[in-house]
Amino acid sequence: MGAISGLYAKFRHLIHEMAKFGVVGGIGFIVSLVGADLLRYDFGVGKYKAVTAATLLATVVTFIGNRYWTYRNRPRTGTARESVMFFVMNGIGILIQYASIATIQDGIGLTSKFWYNFANLLGIAVGTCFRFYSYRRWVWKAPMEEVLEGHESLEPAGAGATAGEPTATTGRGDGLDTQR
Repeated sequence: MGAISGLYAKFRHLIHEMAKFGVVGGIGFIVSLVGADLLRYDFGVGKYKAVTAATLLATVVTFIGNRYWTYRNRPRTGTARESVMFFVMNGIGILIQYASIATIQDGIGLTSKFWYNFANLLGIAVGTCFRFYSYRRWVWKAPMEEVLEGHESLEPAGAGATAGEPTATTGRGDGLDTQR
């Protein structure tokens, strides 16, 4: 049991962040999938327009949820920068959805409602993996302490400091203090 609790302690922040991302993403998923289906089959909107409109609405919902809940403890780099990066990453995510729909519906020729929803779901799943990685990497960057956590051996104490330059530590008290 000690190994499991040790692993949990090591990855606790990531586990909690993934869970919050999952909740926010689940809400965005429902908005995106149900919205696209309603627009496509109840209102006769074209398949790509339906996905685009539903995904734009889901993007707004997930931006608010991720910025103010999932990544609320991350250092802020400015709302304008975060917003632009978030929407760029979601633009790439929607291209992943388009590729999935185009491959299954236009490329393979499976055009029923089931296959449309399957293709959209597949695109959302792959796009979600991309979004989780990109949000952590480029939108809401992890503080250096989190990046170095578990990799203390990669940066020896005092690394990065030049002669005569004062250093600050995290003061973790475990002998693995990192430079700031």
